[in-house]
Amino acid sequence: MKKFEKKVEKALGIPELVAIALGGMVGGGIFSILGIATERIGNATPIAILIGSILALFSAYSYIKLANHYQDEGATYSFFKKTFSKSHFSASTIGWLIVFGYISTLALYAFTFSSYTSSIFPTQNTDLARNLIAGGVLLFFSIINLVSVKGMGKLEDLIVYAKLIILLVISILLAENGNLQNITPIFSTDSTLLSILMTAAITFVAFEGFQLAIHATEEVKKPKKDIPRAIYIAIGIAAFIYIILSIAALMAIPKANLIADKEFALAAGAGNAFGKVGLVTVIFGAMLATSSAINGTIFGASRLMAVVAEDGYFPKILSVRIKKHIPKYAILIILTLSFGLILTSNLESILEFGSVTFILVSFLMAYANFSIRHKTKSNGLIALTAMFALAIAGGLILYYEFTTNPKGMIFILVTYGLLILGAWLYSKIRARKKKLTLLKEKINKMKR
Repeated sequence: MKKFEKKVEKALGIPELVAIALGGMVGGGIFSILGIATERIGNATPIAILIGSILALFSAYSYIKLANHYQDEGATYSFFKKTFSKSHFSASTIGWLIVFGYISTLALYAFTFSSYTSSIFPTQNTDLARNLIAGGVLLFFSIINLVSVKGMGKLEDLIVYAKLIILLVISILLAENGNLQNITPIFSTDSTLLSILMTAAITFVAFEGFQLAIHATEEVKKPKKDIPRAIYIAIGIAAFIYIILSIAALMAIPKANLIADKEFALAAGAGNAFGKVGLVTVIFGAMLATSSAINGTIFGASRLMAVVAEDGYFPKILSVRIKKHIPKYAILIILTLSFGLILTSNLESILEFGSVTFILVSFLMAYANFSIRHKTKSNGLIALTAMFALAIAGGLILYYEFTTNPKGMIFILVTYGLLILGAWLYSKIRARKKKLTLLKEKINKMKR
């Protein structure tokens, strides 16, 4: 009986892992970046997405090598903590960054959900309405995660593949109603190499989530073979869908519409191109994609926050769990912070903050992999190339903010300053507690 149970536990194969990775990637990203990318570089948008996917592949290389070395379902946080085990500050910093990175993507998904949902009623499409819808969807999935996620978990694979099919249907509908002449010329005076690279850096957030497959390490038949294959396949599928969808949208939807209604560009364009059927299909696709992403992100981020709190790098109360496994206070604080980010920022600021955060986290993963490349059996040149490309990508986003939106630049820098300060304070507290524990143990031994 025990042998049979063990086989059931190790039942995940490549199809399931691909679904997990795609579930994390294909959320609100593509629905959010399309209008912003078109505004910046026009018909060169698919090229920027392709470059973003290549950057994601380089980033994935280090995650995969570290995953195969450590075989730890804790993924990003655990890898960095184990690589630099003597540094409390390193563990604390990566914990704070990855958790707040998830919070920014959660805000992005909720913002996108509210923008597309409120577009059903154009006369009511106000900031207040969008904020209420965003807060409502965050609250709804937070309650589901607080009560039980078992039912939603069973449907997750079905939802993931359903939304992929819907995105392909949307692409076909757009392409059928489009004109190839609308995507020429590919390069205009606005689409310089620098602007394309800047936009590619921002699209990186649309590929965030592939690392979720690593969390399933303990339930995979052949983790060392299946997880790498699944991640690379998932990134390839996501890139294919994003590129096809962006080309189809540029063919069928006037650029002026994509730019003017960038918060819900596909819905506005589809409605004008082929009426209610296209409008309903796009809105349903956006709602489905963002809903599953919101649910999965709350689930994963809250548990990561609880683990970091258990290690002493967040307030201890955030590690409290109900029903043995549900981190109640972590879910509530994530709900509050993500909604606060929506209230204080716009789509572009959230998108750029999320992109910079995950670029930074990926850079740290590449650095960790390079540091122990002999143990992970990694190609040092690939790891260095990843570090260089990620550093350039992050720098380009900050440069764009500095030259076009100084307030956005200040917001990003101040937020990072607060995150690093919080990480530093808790690393000091954790180090002090460890010293006191060791001192007490030493005193007890002397008494014996």
